Amino acid sequence: MESLIERLRDAQALAKLVGDAPTFLNAIRHLPDVAKSEASVLITGETGTGKELAARAIHYLSPRAGSPFVPVHCGSLPDTLLESELFGHERGAFTDARTQRHGLIVQAEKGTLFLDEVEAMTLKAQVALLRVLQDKRFRALGSSREQQADIRVVAATNAPLEQLVQAGTFRADLYYRLCVFSVHLPPLRERKGDIMALTTHFLKKNAPAGRTALQLAPEAREALQAYDWPGNVRELESAIIRGIHLSRTSLIEVKDLGIPSAIESRQNLPVTIVSTEECSFKVMKQRMIETFEREYLHRLMHEHQGNVSQAALAAGKERRDLGKLLKKYQIDPNQFRLPDKPYPI
Repeated sequence: MESLIERLRDAQALAKLVGDAPTFLNAIRHLPDVAKSEASVLITGETGTGKELAARAIHYLSPRAGSPFVPVHCGSLPDTLLESELFGHERGAFTDARTQRHGLIVQAEKGTLFLDEVEAMTLKAQVALLRVLQDKRFRALGSSREQQADIRVVAATNAPLEQLVQAGTFRADLYYRLCVFSVHLPPLRERKGDIMALTTHFLKKNAPAGRTALQLAPEAREALQAYDWPGNVRELESAIIRGIHLSRTSLIEVKDLGIPSAIESRQNLPVTIVSTEECSFKVMKQRMIETFEREYLHRLMHEHQGNVSQAALAAGKERRDLGKLLKKYQIDPNQFRLPDKPYPI
């Protein structure tokens, strides 16, 4: 009876991790075993591969399932706020600290603290986190009193932490503390067999009441399979949300999804050099540059949801220059925006 209950619990926790591609199943097959431990977990993978979902599955499969799951997106917090958010602060600890505030570690008491984009932590915050992992103790900013930390830490990153350790921007001792268990989620291009199952899931999840009969046109299904999905599962869900809200009938077309058609996707594949007689070095070099620029711009626009100003800042380019490149490759930033998130681009 106990094993049956455990299997049902496992199935419920993993229900949102949709897919049965071998690479995906291999990545998540040990999650129930990992969850039983109290040790830290490091989840790696490209942006949009579902790292937070995997972290939630670990939490809800664990003995801590009845306590809070507290996510922290380290990359979205300024350096000056990250430590205060994590550890809390005493009144007067800094200029704007008018009252005492408990940090997220306290909020995650007896539960799981999920640190997304953990590579964004300052070296000072890394030292404090290392103490939490080693001694299960921490100190709020401005306080002389140590507190007990009864939490489990699950971290995630899309950055090569090993290289950051070598570069001296991420502590080696913290890295080894975090990756007692490691889970690597494959990109969607390596599990294309899951695209239609994920599409069905996102249609059910996001379709408004009264529009449950939505279907994909054959050309749209072909486009979904042909596209390389630089933004992975998150980009796929965004495309389905666009399709739901932009389609005028119960049939979602390629234009509603905001992704290239199957023919366009095949045209954007990297050029294969067959013979030096077929193409000069100069021409081939130009083609490869254009292929790189087109793919990079698609990834950039997806990651910043069509916000050209933010994308230009991330790319280290002037906004006007980035706009010219987008125009050159006929990439419309609006196709990367979610319908319910209007903002100037």
